[in-house]
Amino acid sequence: MLGFDYPWIAVLAPLPLLVYWLWPRAHRREAALYVPFYQQLAADEAGAVHHVQGRARLALLIALWLLLLGAACGPRWIGEPVSLPSSGRDLLLAVDLSGSMQIEDMKIRGERVARITAIKAVVDDFIQRRKGDRVGLIVFGTQAYVQAPLTFDLDTVARFLREAQIGFAGEATAIGDAIGLAVKRVRDRPGDRHVLILLTDGANNAGSVSPQAAARIAADNHVVIYTIGIGADEMELPGMFGTRFGARRVNPSQDLDEKALTQIADTTGGRYFRARDPEELAGIYNLLNKLEPVEDKSQTYRPERALFFWPLGAALLLSMVWTLAALPRRAGASAPSAPEVGR
Repeated sequence: MLGFDYPWIAVLAPLPLLVYWLWPRAHRREAALYVPFYQQLAADEAGAVHHVQGRARLALLIALWLLLLGAACGPRWIGEPVSLPSSGRDLLLAVDLSGSMQIEDMKIRGERVARITAIKAVVDDFIQRRKGDRVGLIVFGTQAYVQAPLTFDLDTVARFLREAQIGFAGEATAIGDAIGLAVKRVRDRPGDRHVLILLTDGANNAGSVSPQAAARIAADNHVVIYTIGIGADEMELPGMFGTRFGARRVNPSQDLDEKALTQIADTTGGRYFRARDPEELAGIYNLLNKLEPVEDKSQTYRPERALFFWPLGAALLLSMVWTLAALPRRAGASAPSAPEVGR
């Protein structure tokens, strides 16, 4: 779409005509000798050519004036609206990659899968729905690491989660260190509310910071923690030779420290959730989308490109044409006349 910075300048277009009509004409009072014969001869010889040249010169002057006015109006091309990332909240995901996350007590479409596989399937969709928030990913085991820093690039965060593998961070579970690392990443960020979603299937058995102490630090830095305990309450282990003979049922989540996870959430103003299967986990993330909705502060802008140099360049080109066309006439006018031969 075409726009102008100073469209009011266009009202000056008829200014030359107003000057021509309203400005008083000059009156010359010079002595002259009028010879009707030579005047008629000049009119017969070059009248038509002078008439054509006069119109061409007038058209050229009009075009120059309009082009200069067009450049002064500040023409610009306004592009289609482009969305800008909103200034949403900082949301960190802390995912447990300890050895117990490979226990196959989850089912997706009737097929038993590992806990980490179920998390990837559900959390991937959750990440894609957080458009407008900065999302980051922390993985932890014996150590805690930032897998993806806070970013608006949700596709990259989701890809890093899909690529995460058991054992990346060690076999133990350092919940306190994961919380401490999250606080460190958002402590100096603007805003008075940051969110951490922590998923684990065990108890804190590694690291240098206890989960309770880390939760208090998080609360002091305005970090709200939602904790999710992963793992089924019951699963059947096959018997001899993979048959049901001698099969037994066990609780694969016996190491899950629900009390500590509840304390962490309560200390920071969050909530604790229990996910025994992918359906429950998906329901938790749907609830989190309601508890922590994406801030609707989307902004758009329309890219602009200046165009004033086009009419200005055309005016310069026409002025050069005018100058070049006038050179032969001026040269002829200034050339000395041939001396007359006396009789």
